[in-house]
Order: sequence, then C-alpha cells, then structure tokens
Amino acid sequence: MAVDRDLVLRTAAALLTRKATATMDEVAKAAGISRATLHRHFAGRDALVRALESQGIAECEAALVAARLDEGSASDALRRLAREIEPATGLLSFLYSENQLFEGEGQNEGWARLDARVAALFRRGQDSGEFRIDLSPTWLTEALYGLFAAGAWAVQDGKVARNDFQFMIVELLLGGALRREES
Repeated sequence: MAVDRDLVLRTAAALLTRKATATMDEVAKAAGISRATLHRHFAGRDALVRALESQGIAECEAALVAARLDEGSASDALRRLAREIEPATGLLSFLYSENQLFEGEGQNEGWARLDARVAALFRRGQDSGEFRIDLSPTWLTEALYGLFAAGAWAVQDGKVARNDFQFMIVELLLGGALRREES
C-alpha cells in the first residue's frame, strides 16, 4: 500500500498544532500508518518538522501571493494577508514554537523571503504615511507573526471565534491597545 506523504504531513500538522509534544507514535496512529512506515518517510521528529516547515513556508508564500500585497492601501493589503494566511496559522503557530528551525546555518531561506515581503508591506505603509514610522518594519513583521500565532492558539482553544481572527489581528496591530479619544 502506497503512503500518501501529503496526507501524512496534513495529519501531522493537524495533530501537532493541537498537541505540539505529540510523539512519532501518535503521529503514525493519527495518520493510520505504522511507526515503521512513518520512519521510512521521515527519519525522526526533526525530519518531520523540517518537512512541515517546507509546507508552512509554501502555504505562507501562497497566502502572500493571494493577498496581493502591492495592491491598494497597505492597511487593506494587511487585512487581505490576515484573511489569506488564517488557514495556515495553526501550522505556523506550531512552527513558531520550534526554535531549532530558526537557529544556525541550517535555517530555511524561505523564512527570510517571507520576512522581506511582509516587511516591504510595512515599509510601503510607512512611506505612504499610513503606518507610524517610529516602529521598524522588522519589528512590525515580528509583531504580526506573534499575533498570528496567538490568534491561532486562541481560536484552537475556543477562546476566540474563527470569524474574528482577521479583525482582531489587524485591528490590534494597526490600532494598538491604547484607547483613543473620539473626535
């Protein structure tokens, strides 16, 4: 019987986004395959996480394309990005917590490509006068990633409605938490 590698990755992603400490045995069971079969495709947890990293980067890149970051206002582009990336944020929140993915020379270049594209969106918003300039595009990018991860965890835990994800992420990032006096 041939094993559908993509199905195994999707199953592993779904399990690990709910339970980041899941063992390879648990991943195999969730995928409906033996542990030996799982190990034939992924030598260990690190290999599985690296495969999920590639999948996550690909999903992010697809969301960036779908969000059309260069069109319209930077705020509208950010809203589109939050909408397009939301289906991938469970996997991204898991990857966000896997420190070994972001250390050393083995870091996947895909993260740098993503960072550059998102930072360019913030820079465009700053250049147009839409976004504040006292926060660097790099910091705004990192803050957005943190909000995506926190939003995914809150939705997963049932603390936040999935339909509110985009609004909450974008409004908090763009508006901050300070209450402003209405004019």
